[in-house]
Amino acid sequence: MKKQLQRAIDQHQHIQIIYLSSNGQTTKRTLRPLEIVGDRLKAYCLTRRAPRVFLIDNILACQAVVIRHAV
Repeated sequence: MKKQLQRAIDQHQHIQIIYLSSNGQTTKRTLRPLEIVGDRLKAYCLTRRAPRVFLIDNILACQAVVIRHAV
């Protein structure tokens, strides 16, 4: 998971994650990952429109977001 997140950071790519919160709820988020610090991911959450920190172990799935532009 860390390699995939680091690749998204290096390539300035948005990602979509499924995250398990501390209270046991799962949420789907779209993020702009910024950096990995230890066991945490610092990111700008496009869903909440605010910076957030995520425990990497609580990220259940991660997928690159393809942004298509109209021609």
